[in-house]
Amino acid sequence: MTTRRRLLTATAVAAAAALTLAGCGTTEAADTAETTAAGEQITLTDATGAEITLDGPATKVVGTEWNVVEDLVALGVDPVGVADVAGYQAWDSAVPLTNDPADIGTRGEPSLDTIASLAPDLILATDGLSADAVTQLKEIAPVLQITSADASRQIENATDNLDLIAKATGTEDRAAEVKKAFTDAVADGRQAIADAGLEGANVAFADGYVDAGQVGIRPYAAGSLVGDVTEELGLVNAWTVEGDEAYGLATTDVEGLTQLPDDTRFLYITNTVDGDDPFADVLADNAVWTSLPFVAAGDVDRLPDGIWMFGGPAAMTAYVDAVVSTLTE
Repeated sequence: MTTRRRLLTATAVAAAAALTLAGCGTTEAADTAETTAAGEQITLTDATGAEITLDGPATKVVGTEWNVVEDLVALGVDPVGVADVAGYQAWDSAVPLTNDPADIGTRGEPSLDTIASLAPDLILATDGLSADAVTQLKEIAPVLQITSADASRQIENATDNLDLIAKATGTEDRAAEVKKAFTDAVADGRQAIADAGLEGANVAFADGYVDAGQVGIRPYAAGSLVGDVTEELGLVNAWTVEGDEAYGLATTDVEGLTQLPDDTRFLYITNTVDGDDPFADVLADNAVWTSLPFVAAGDVDRLPDGIWMFGGPAAMTAYVDAVVSTLTE
């Protein structure tokens, strides 16, 4: 299995079966928080139903997953510890780190010793982190878990996560700005798509990996965050395969691409850290690939590296900008 496949599936296969924030996610967090003023306690309920109390807005924060790290950075909070720093810098460079945080190990197995040495006042994790790891982390500092993904409400879930982290860090005003940037980008992008005569156009977004010389393809099907944002732009998600309940992700191979409509605009993302481009390089001489109508028509585009497909509103703002500029240029 390639490094990239391990990186991507580490998040994608994580179970999202934990309870979502009761009621309306961050609404409960806002209702139960006493205040975000420095020196006064903040009480929050996380995605698992656990309640934590902070002495004030957290400033020394560790992130065990890239989506929570991205939200911290977008909120103007420099994390003191980040899981797989190099991986974040490669896969979420659209929302770049502005400091030099300690590397706390892998996303699935953070180093307890490293985290403890940082003396954080808050650890951000997801509902995909093992219960044993969470239990041990709680011995170091309060742990706030978010729901990584929910195929029934991806955009709302991403927004809820941002709001919850903002409440914990006292950055609600900045959260409002981040959310507005996303909604403005969607509105402007939808208008640009319509002006270009592309409203209702079929778009299929995927990523790919090479394993033992074979290209595996992951469709971002209905219920994926990318798929939902694509549809918000007035475009049609051309995938008909069924994705998983958490991430809306499916699997297929090059033959599976023959099921896409002939007029599909095929968009994909990969990363230079993995070397060869699965589509432009490895499939370049594949007869099935080259015979696809959208390939023959040149309607295949690689989006810029570093837009994290499982991120928050900030990453999705970058995705919107990339899709609109690619389709309307």
